[in-house]
Amino acid sequence: KLLYHLEKEEQMPDGMCIDTEGKLWVACIDGGRVIRIDPETGKRIQTVRLPTPRITSCCFGGKDYSEMYVTSAYDGLDEATLAKEPHAGEIFKITGLGVKGIPQNYYAA
Repeated sequence: KLLYHLEKEEQMPDGMCIDTEGKLWVACIDGGRVIRIDPETGKRIQTVRLPTPRITSCCFGGKDYSEMYVTSAYDGLDEATLAKEPHAGEIFKITGLGVKGIPQNYYAA
């Protein structure tokens, strides 16, 4: 079943995570953003833009899982592009989203 059709400016989906409200967060590689999707309605309900296009993954963390950490890539970019994209390859912390993530499950080995 198709959950959501990305808009042209969102480019391609990459890493994802779920918040406590059951909403899906998707890193948009080459789209410079993370989007929040309601899986029940298939609608995008939030967009967080970042200062570099190659956004690769997202996860919640911090003391109460209210911070989102977002990774980006710089591989495959030539020197001219890297000069225009100084934040490529950095990790970002986003606060103030108003939602929290789900703690990871631990399994005994």
